[in-house]
Amino acid sequence: MSKGIKSLFRALKIPMIILGVLIAIPVVMTPIYLVVPPISVPMMVRGVTGQPVTRVWRDIDDISDRLKAAVILSEDGQFCRHWGVDMSALRIEIDNYFAGKPTRGASTLTMQVARNLFLWNGQSAVRKALEVPLAMYIDLVMPKKRIMEIYLNIAEWGPDGEFGVAAGANRAFGREPQNLDWRTASLLAVTLPNPIVRNPANPNRGLSRVAGIVQQRAQDYGARASCVGQGGQLSL
Repeated sequence: MSKGIKSLFRALKIPMIILGVLIAIPVVMTPIYLVVPPISVPMMVRGVTGQPVTRVWRDIDDISDRLKAAVILSEDGQFCRHWGVDMSALRIEIDNYFAGKPTRGASTLTMQVARNLFLWNGQSAVRKALEVPLAMYIDLVMPKKRIMEIYLNIAEWGPDGEFGVAAGANRAFGREPQNLDWRTASLLAVTLPNPIVRNPANPNRGLSRVAGIVQQRAQDYGARASCVGQGGQLSL
């Protein structure tokens, strides 16, 4: 082997080890998270930096079916049908990206779970590219109901370290997550894209309007979220 090739191998050794570790973490941890409640990267960052974190795990059957339907119809209407990635939406985003047009993300709930468990926040084409295979792997290993359970328990739902629907529902409405009517469920669902700014307890006119749209959509098309209900059905 020539000296040049040996030098190249030595130069690539550490990056390859790091890459191998980064690949191994989700491969190993995803099956573990089938039974162990995970902690998200944002939760870990807040904990390490001394910021408060509030999260009380709730089993998915102890969470309002109205909230499940509202979240799916608001965030990822094809959740029960795709394999972790909405390929049609992703193709549109890729075309827009290369055309220099604005992009909206096309993140499915599974891709958001992948990001929150194994990646980082912030706009990045690299991160988005990593989300796709991770989401497909998570969808292969986990049933939809478990993916949704994890999502609802790690999503950031408030400006002061409230993670998961139990903390979010308690902060906003003083309620347990199984005791949500359509109004409160829809307001919590539309808070998710920006829980730092949006306040479901005191919604402005715009947030109330969007919540109303999501509520109507969930009431009309709630059957699309049936994969996360008990026995494949939702009580709406």
